[in-house]
Order: sequence, then C-alpha cells, then structure tokens
Amino acid sequence: MTTRTERTARALLERCGQTYAAQAGIRLRDTPAPLYQTLVLAHLLSARIKADVAVAAARALFDAGMRTPRAMADASWQRRVDALGVGHYRRYDERTATQLGDAAELLLDRHGGDLRRLRAEAPGRLREFPGIGPTGVDIFLREAQAVWPEYAPYVDGRTKEGASRVGLPRSAKALSRLVRRGDVPRLTAGLVRVSLDKGLARDVTELAHA
Repeated sequence: MTTRTERTARALLERCGQTYAAQAGIRLRDTPAPLYQTLVLAHLLSARIKADVAVAAARALFDAGMRTPRAMADASWQRRVDALGVGHYRRYDERTATQLGDAAELLLDRHGGDLRRLRAEAPGRLREFPGIGPTGVDIFLREAQAVWPEYAPYVDGRTKEGASRVGLPRSAKALSRLVRRGDVPRLTAGLVRVSLDKGLARDVTELAHA
C-alpha cells in the first residue's frame, strides 16, 4: 500500500522534480566541464535573485561559449557582463562578472581546471572560490550528489523547509527512502522549489491527494 508520504514524493517528482542543472542545460557527469558549469550555476543561484533568472543567466553564459574555466577566464569582463544581461541577471552583473573571472583563474591555477581534485574535501574547499559561500556549497552539492554519491542524500536547510511545507520528513535518510536512489537529486530540487513557491507546494499537495 502506498503511503501518503510516498504519494507526495511521487507528486513532487512529477510536478517539479527537475534539477536546476538540467534546467540550465547541463548534462551532469563526473567530468571537468559539467562540474564547472554546475559551480557557475551554484554561484548564480546563491545570490538574492529569482532562481529562474539565475538559470537563464547560466544558460546565457554557456550559450556564449563560457562552458569551461579556460573559456570563462579568457572572456573579457564586458563579455561576461553582456551574457549575464541576456539572462536578465542585472542587479549583480558587474560584481558577478568579476567573481566568475577570478574563480575561473583560481580553478585553473590551483586545480588544473578540474573540480574532481577537490571532491574529497568539497564542502570546505569550494568556499575558496569568489562568490561561493555556504549557500553556494549547498547548491553545488545538492546537484553534484548525482555524480558524487558519497554526498548523497544531500539535504540542507532549504530542502528541509520544502519538506515541511508539503508534509514530508526532514531527515536525509527518511527522504531518500521515498524514492529511487537516482531520483534523490530530483527530489531535493523539487523540495527547494516548493520552499520558494507556496503555490507550487499547494499544487504538489493537491496532486498527491488526487
């Protein structure tokens, strides 16, 4: 017999279970380029700006060719600003353009452009990069748990807020038991989405009880 929490988890995956990486067009694998793109996305999402705007800005940067740390570092500051503007990421565009360039240079100089070198120490070492604070680390690891399974299930404060909003348990272990292992990143992304949107949370609850 399917429990209420299982129905809610399924409804969440159906209604809003797309990861932010997938929304940004990132084909996430444990290789340097998509991991770097996920870091850029985490940087943009961690600002006080709508998630859809941050995702659009990430797509604009990638569409402009800035998919690797080398390409980001080689791009001019104005080119980064312009790409962020295409994504309507205007409130923080100038500072963010600088930070993205500095972070790319740092990744190249210290780690050969490969975030896998930080994998074992990711929670602490990711904060070396300009623009990546605790929130950015959480966002990155929520997405990267799909390819770095030692961090799964990655459930942070924002995820727990979403769980409470739709009546799901807040513990990482209990949440991970509600879905298949490969769906945990989608579940956590959906929980983040409902934490940010009360209307979406109502939709999920109604779908679960339909």
